[in-house]
Amino acid sequence: MARAEKSGVKYFLTICTENKSFVKILNILKKYKNVFGTYGIHPHEAKDYIDLTIDNIKENLLKNNKIIGIGETGLDFYYNHSDGKLQKKCFLKHIHASQETSKTLIVHSRSAEDDIVDILSSEVKNKSFKILMHCFTGSKEFAHKLLDIGCYFSASGIITFKKATELTETFKSIPNNKILIETDSPYLSPEPLRGKTNEPSHIIHTLKYISKIKKETEKSVASFTGHNFSKLFNLSNL
Repeated sequence: MARAEKSGVKYFLTICTENKSFVKILNILKKYKNVFGTYGIHPHEAKDYIDLTIDNIKENLLKNNKIIGIGETGLDFYYNHSDGKLQKKCFLKHIHASQETSKTLIVHSRSAEDDIVDILSSEVKNKSFKILMHCFTGSKEFAHKLLDIGCYFSASGIITFKKATELTETFKSIPNNKILIETDSPYLSPEPLRGKTNEPSHIIHTLKYISKIKKETEKSVASFTGHNFSKLFNLSNL
């Protein structure tokens, strides 16, 4: 935390993946005033949360006023740690909780592009809700389908990797007012720290890369990504 703040990081969002991690998140929120959190079940864990209800999700959102989002939820058909049908059912519960509470949905997508687009597009038509595509690594075509329904996109350290040329082109094509940056700590340290344990202070390297590809100053990138974070999560007082 101290290293991150020294690097210029003012606010943090720590993401929930299951109930065990949520207990830790609640303790962190009590300890640090500038840390926010979410509640949600990662698609890998869907098999263990068959009985999860929309009300369960909504109840957990009320456990601290700094719980500002729902997720990480979504679909992961690359690893398939949970059956695809169970993942979809769990995903829909999170979506409906987002629609009912106006809390932003944080979406994980891997090898599930068509299903993600179909589900989100259908649900947005029923009732609009805010969506953040977490650690986005998809194609330009996928991104623009999601832009059509108003999604935001978060760039992780992956975008700085030498082979991430397609991802770089994708983020070049995404409007600045739809971009955020993240670490996904402790994973995915950006260049030149790739392979090391990631931490919030490393986000400065991702910011510098976005500055380079967007031909914007680092100050400008910090400004528009910070503004997007505030707008997306209804934090007008930041």
